[in-house]
Amino acid sequence: MKGKKYQKELLKLQAELCRLQEWVKYKGLKVVVLFEGRDGAGKGGTIKALTERVSPRVFRVVALPAPSDREKSQMFVQRYMAHLPAAGEIVIFDRSWYNRAGVEYVLGFCTPQQRDRFLEVAPGFERALLESGIILLKYWLEVSNEEQARRFQARIDDPLRQWKLSKTDIPSRERWYDYSRARDAMFAATDSKQCPWFIVPSDDKKRARLNVIHHILKQIPYGKAPREKVKLADRARKHAYDDRASLKSRRFVPTRH
Repeated sequence: MKGKKYQKELLKLQAELCRLQEWVKYKGLKVVVLFEGRDGAGKGGTIKALTERVSPRVFRVVALPAPSDREKSQMFVQRYMAHLPAAGEIVIFDRSWYNRAGVEYVLGFCTPQQRDRFLEVAPGFERALLESGIILLKYWLEVSNEEQARRFQARIDDPLRQWKLSKTDIPSRERWYDYSRARDAMFAATDSKQCPWFIVPSDDKKRARLNVIHHILKQIPYGKAPREKVKLADRARKHAYDDRASLKSRRFVPTRH
């Protein structure tokens, strides 16, 4: 997709996200959107496109680090529950409790028994979220082997992208089919009519971003929230002084551009 066409379509969708945001606040909705997928599938770019024009107080992004020793001793989903939305919030998980079904299982950070137990209880946990009034949307970004290899090589070669290369990226290349089997088992256990998985082909990152935003807007019914008319007030002249002149003795960033 050409850059100009992408930006034009993205701006239209982002305007709708702003309207959705006002509706979520007005109605007190609670929404969880979680993104999973292979390393290099484009989760970060999709989340950025989704959130760059809206308020971070309404659209909260949660990307948890590896669990601490204390968190490892807790019930597995406990540290995620602390980030669930209150009324008027949309919480976006950049990876989620499904880490246990994917990277933790494949790389040996949990036992097969722990993974199997997670797959057994996850549907019940998500039903409880629905019963509490939360709207839950689950997206899996699927990238091809060839495109993942290209993106990883770009991370290795480009100094501006090297920070994206995590310790799990290279092992994920070597264990492609292990991740595929883990994905298939996860879908078999947790894809339901009430809490379905939506798969997003992401070799074309621009189209993937547009498709995800469009789909989210279709999944959450929204209208036009009432809004008070705002009139910009004139600056009061009482206690007026030359406030610009008072800054002249202060330190300024040098003008170089």
